[in-house]
Amino acid sequence: MLFGVGVLSLALAAGTAFYVAPSVTKLPYDLTFCNAKGEPDGCLRASVAVADNATYMQVIEGKPTIQTGTLRATTEVVPQANTTKNEMKGDLEGEAVVWDAYGTVVRTDRTGDEADVSKYAAELALDRTTAAGRAWDKQYLDTDGKTSDQDQVSFEGQTYKFPFHSAKRDYKYFDRDLRRATPIKFDGTEQIKGTEAYRYVQVIDETELPTPEGSLTALANALAPGATTGKVTYSNTRTIWVEPVSGNFVKVREQQKKNFVPDQGSEVKLLDADFVYDDATITNSVKSAGETRDKLQLIGRTLPIGLAVLGALLLLVGLWLVLSGRRAGTVDARHRADDGPVDEPVTEERPAEREGGPLSDEIPPASTNWKSDDEATVPVQRAGADESEKH
Repeated sequence: MLFGVGVLSLALAAGTAFYVAPSVTKLPYDLTFCNAKGEPDGCLRASVAVADNATYMQVIEGKPTIQTGTLRATTEVVPQANTTKNEMKGDLEGEAVVWDAYGTVVRTDRTGDEADVSKYAAELALDRTTAAGRAWDKQYLDTDGKTSDQDQVSFEGQTYKFPFHSAKRDYKYFDRDLRRATPIKFDGTEQIKGTEAYRYVQVIDETELPTPEGSLTALANALAPGATTGKVTYSNTRTIWVEPVSGNFVKVREQQKKNFVPDQGSEVKLLDADFVYDDATITNSVKSAGETRDKLQLIGRTLPIGLAVLGALLLLVGLWLVLSGRRAGTVDARHRADDGPVDEPVTEERPAEREGGPLSDEIPPASTNWKSDDEATVPVQRAGADESEKH
């Protein structure tokens, strides 16, 4: 029985390691965005990054103006289970999920519409294994609230998550302003609130952004007297700390800069901000990543190893018991063969019984309390013996 249970445990260990573990290291279909109470378990929370003393452009009463203050950027990722079911067909079926993403940047000293600085919305398909963007004809990126050809985009590389079991290597990361992915390099490990994280850094050197001519004219008229047009440049140093087993972000920092370079006059800062996850977001991210890591390690490592060790021990004990039992049976059989039949000595060593010899040594002494069936037989045997002596 122990041998059989051991074999079963080894089979379960192999099944857990090679079938169950790979299936849980994929983006699930039922992942949801957290409600106001932070439920259900494992849901995606909004991330908040803050930039103190930022310089930024805000359109006030239809006119671009340059402001200074604290900005708060909020990102929400909402998985779309129904869209995934209905739209992920062909080579995407079973391999990709659809997520919607919403981002807002507001100034903290204002409320309502007066606080809005910028917004974006996106819908994309993510590979369930690598978490990288997948080609899909209905994906979009809307950065101005208007439907246009600019909304058509091809997401690639990492976006809102790194792959499960992230490696110490370079990846590609999608940048919304460039609308394409560029390398993000592994830059070492670091402890974030007691959790080991891999640090990846993406450096985007100053690059001209594609900008509609009408927007350039508006910027020139409002910010660069005498200019008629210009260009917008962008640079960013993006640092992402990733818990490697879960692939979840635990901290993000973006040092963004945008400048308007007019055809006449000096360039104007449109954005100079250092966004960093706030403490609450880092705490929640570390906790969520840790819970996911522990579950994955339990299923992918602890459980298979434990079952394998248990199975091996039971198999060895069972095998030892089987072999021990066989060896004991063989030894006992040999002893019996050496000693001969149990009744044989009685026949060979007591010829006197067959010839009417004395039997007193073989008969227990009489007792008045002895009530066995031999009680009547013994006197008869003795009487017979006396009678023989007389003759």
